[in-house]
Amino acid sequence: MKQFDVVVVGAGPGGGHCARLLAKLGYQVLLVEQHESFEENIFSSAATPLETLDLFNLPLDVVASFWHKLEIVTTKIHRSWESPKTLGAVFDFAKLRAFLAQDAQIHGAEVWLGHRYLNYTQEGETYLISLKPKKLDPITVKSKILVDATGFSRAVIYPNKKEKPPFLKGTGIEYLIEVEPSLYEKYAHSLLFFLGYKWSPKGYSWIFPMEKNQFKVGSAWLDDPHKIIQDVKPLKYYLQQIITDYLKLDKYKLLDVHGSILEYSIGLNDIYYREPTIIAIGDAVSTVNFLGGEGIRHAMKGSEIAVNYIGEYLETQKTDFLKYEQEMKTYFAPKWNRSEQISRRVYLEYSDQKIDRGVAYLKYLNLSDLIDILFDYKFEKFTKGLKGYLILKINQIIQKLNPFLKSQFKEKPKNYQ
Repeated sequence: MKQFDVVVVGAGPGGGHCARLLAKLGYQVLLVEQHESFEENIFSSAATPLETLDLFNLPLDVVASFWHKLEIVTTKIHRSWESPKTLGAVFDFAKLRAFLAQDAQIHGAEVWLGHRYLNYTQEGETYLISLKPKKLDPITVKSKILVDATGFSRAVIYPNKKEKPPFLKGTGIEYLIEVEPSLYEKYAHSLLFFLGYKWSPKGYSWIFPMEKNQFKVGSAWLDDPHKIIQDVKPLKYYLQQIITDYLKLDKYKLLDVHGSILEYSIGLNDIYYREPTIIAIGDAVSTVNFLGGEGIRHAMKGSEIAVNYIGEYLETQKTDFLKYEQEMKTYFAPKWNRSEQISRRVYLEYSDQKIDRGVAYLKYLNLSDLIDILFDYKFEKFTKGLKGYLILKINQIIQKLNPFLKSQFKEKPKNYQ
């Protein structure tokens, strides 16, 4: 029976980065992935600010495209912002996960693809972990620490599914399409987001550039009912509408279709650890931002927090994983709770006209402010747009009143008593 210091179940960005960091520290690590190839299960919006590459020491090889323009489209409003310099990247999700796994291997970790996690049993202060290779009998490995990086399934941390807390649930679907070079060049450096009833009621849609002449076109929404909309069409309908009505495509090559679901713990009330040494990371503890569905860099940041506590235990045989939970909540909870509140209102309560007005206010923001809102969740910046809108309206009112005011306050005749 093979024995490891750490077994990480799930080779997404969170699990791969966790295994990579622990291997670099010299620990014996096993990274387990149920799919046989990183080309499988490639759903991810994957847009990120440029600094993410340096922050997590990622190579240019994992990037599908770079962007310097943002566009937001609603039912009646279209706003765009552009910079002369590169602002961010769109990851190739398969290449990103493959790089993290390969980097872990380079530093001594083992990576087992095509192995499905079954269960664990505790044996003293270690775990016996049962894994099922495809078309083979289950095998067992032993580990001091077990990490759940299985995403929304939370397969390790919740052996009893009844223990799961209430979740906000979302569903997404994404097409990878190949288009003509002239159309690709038009949007090759843009991130396009779509809001409103026409494009994605109960959520949002997107177009992101990928490799040459390829786009990711996706749509996602909350599964809860809308307070105004009674009936909605299937999610694919809105995705297809973006292709036909916005991109004006009658013909295109469909390269891949993939989808996923998201379960986000309301108030971040996931179980973060189980005694003695089971710990959950990534989407298993709701590190994805529920407003925009962005999870890659947040999962990797959460992994870095977790590795500090895992390393402490492996060095001293003592650690307080409650502090891990507290640090995670300190880092994520303030902005995540606000994002949750905003997503419920915008996606499930707002009228189409109110969504239009909200995006109309954004014209008074510069590109830096918009990036702060979209990627750093500095929602207070939105008030700058509202302030600009109110100032404009006040000026318009004053201009309309000027003729009347001049007539009332013009100079009186000299003989006026």
